Amino acid sequence: APEMGLPECDWIWHAEIEPFPSAVMAEWHPESVNLGDVLAADFIDRAKAMGPLDIMAGGPPCQAFSVAGLRGSMNDPRGNLTLRWVQILHAIQPRNAITENVPGWLNTPDNAFGCFLAGLVGADDALCSPLDGGSWPGVGMVAGPRARAAWRILDAQYFGVAQRRRRVFVVADF
Repeated sequence: APEMGLPECDWIWHAEIEPFPSAVMAEWHPESVNLGDVLAADFIDRAKAMGPLDIMAGGPPCQAFSVAGLRGSMNDPRGNLTLRWVQILHAIQPRNAITENVPGWLNTPDNAFGCFLAGLVGADDALCSPLDGGSWPGVGMVAGPRARAAWRILDAQYFGVAQRRRRVFVVADF
């Protein structure tokens, strides 16, 4: 989705293991190199070899945080990829990062969003929501020793898409 939403960007590389999204990228961005599985032992080295980045876009799979995916959150291996995403961002050191996911990410019982934000900005412990009940607000900003991050829920229907599709977007400045 980021590749289609930002066609003016040069997509130097991407990481995809599923056949259909890989085929879409090959069709629309044939110059972009598919680095494959982010869990591969040499993934970070291969990504760093592609050169410095101004913006890196991506994020963990949404199924772990959505109702349709049974909301396993960080206990779901797909949700646990949140930690790998943070590890990759810190290793590659892009100037900025855009992370996208479903709004269910903001209200998991295990505070997955607070853990993500803490890792992203370099906090020592998971961050806690300022709201009563533990759910994170739909908009906010945090800062730490490694980065600043701001997030907001946006709905695709207000951006020329003929459907309601709410998503959380987190923009980090390293």
